[in-house]
Amino acid sequence: MTKVLTFLGIESSCDDTAAAVVRHGPAGAEVLASVVAGQVALHAPFGGVVPEIAARAHAEKLDGCVEEALAQSGLGLSDLDGIAVTAGPGLIGGVMSGVMCARGIAAGSGLPLVGVNHLAGHALTPRLTDGLAFPYLMLLVSGGHCQFLIARGPESFQRLGGTIDDAPGEAFDKTAKLLGLPQPGGPVVEAEAKNGNPKAFPFPRPLLDRPGCDMSFSGLKTALLRARDAEVAAHGGLYRQTRADMCASFQQAVADVLAEKTRRALKTYLEDVPPEPALAVAGGVAANQTIRAKLESLCAEMAVRFTAPPLKLCTDNAAMIAYAGIERFRAGTATAADLVPRPRWPLDATAPTMLGSGKKGAKA
Repeated sequence: MTKVLTFLGIESSCDDTAAAVVRHGPAGAEVLASVVAGQVALHAPFGGVVPEIAARAHAEKLDGCVEEALAQSGLGLSDLDGIAVTAGPGLIGGVMSGVMCARGIAAGSGLPLVGVNHLAGHALTPRLTDGLAFPYLMLLVSGGHCQFLIARGPESFQRLGGTIDDAPGEAFDKTAKLLGLPQPGGPVVEAEAKNGNPKAFPFPRPLLDRPGCDMSFSGLKTALLRARDAEVAAHGGLYRQTRADMCASFQQAVADVLAEKTRRALKTYLEDVPPEPALAVAGGVAANQTIRAKLESLCAEMAVRFTAPPLKLCTDNAAMIAYAGIERFRAGTATAADLVPRPRWPLDATAPTMLGSGKKGAKA
């Protein structure tokens, strides 16, 4: 790895339109520019992401995001070595918007184009931010995905387990909706939980009685719904303190499940005796301080390095796509077939398909 490569990245798999410029060489990686245009205001009236609205917004914003990213980096297309774009998994309309935009730029500039798996972007982010060495254990925990992956190389991922229904971030969003709180639900529920008692409601810890690293959060959400209905029936409404207690109890249940499943995943990962054992966490839910604190304590207990990228690189962004594209380009494994937009694209093709699909796409 002697040549310095500079890539433009494009991301549009859900409700964030993003473009970024990343440079990578012997000294490491550098994010020269990162632009993210959110769509929260567009989807707020509907209580969730509307795929058709998201796709239309991507088509309208992509070229502007690319222009802004290039302007921030001080580079032109002639200064780039390639383009990377998310080709899946995700909402197919949004993925198609990004791929078509990238194809047009590549055709006009003559630059090579690399299709990137959105999950690989998240999984390789610790290498972008911390230069983490393979192999490391990755916990991807977000609004649309939740799975444990042993990252052995840029193209080699072993899935140890994941959610069979709702992702944690999705469960947080639904909890907020059930309790009359605004979206996005993750930070709002966390803020409410600070004033609540995490032991007030004995919510279940799904699948802890079964071996393995698979998770389930749909039943936890249903338990909260029933507790809310019982409180409303008994008291004619939901008191503010009761709502805070529910948020704290729900958050604690999620944290307990993630911590125990992470312990199991770490035990499997450590069986390979990695020279520099590390757990990396990415995804919007990684910003939750209660969850993060439990995972950090677990890593300290098991003598494993804990790392989590900055929040702006934990949530959907194009810098991770640009970097993953550079890794694929260096490896020489990118093919034309990778540029076919797809709603599903498992990182570990040998693992059995996960059951269920959430509002932001299939889990694997």
